[in-house]
Amino acid sequence: MSPLTALGAVPDPALVAAGGAGGAVGRYLVGSAVDRGGSFPLGTLTVNVVGSFLLGLLTFLPVGGDVSLFVGTGACGAFTTFSSFSVATVQLWDGGERGRAVAFVAANTLLAGGAVALAAVLAGAS
Repeated sequence: MSPLTALGAVPDPALVAAGGAGGAVGRYLVGSAVDRGGSFPLGTLTVNVVGSFLLGLLTFLPVGGDVSLFVGTGACGAFTTFSSFSVATVQLWDGGERGRAVAFVAANTLLAGGAVALAAVLAGAS
């Protein structure tokens, strides 16, 4: 039995919702702390890289289904953001900052992928 369900059966949607609430608040706090008014969406990049690392650890470590639902689907799902990544990319491009748009796409792809690879190594999967 996982620590998340030690007190009794918790329905899967409740696990996802609870994790999602924490992930959404975490995303807001990290984004607020990192974004300092510049045009480069550093907060979005940060949450995507950190979330990818956490989801990578969750994927490569032996954890139970309840933990996967709470942390992976709930917390990481709400913490990371593909929609904000997409909007920020288009806004940079349409705003004439095409180099920054390309850098943003490259940074998200390379750093988030690298974070998952690092998680795999740390978890002993690679």
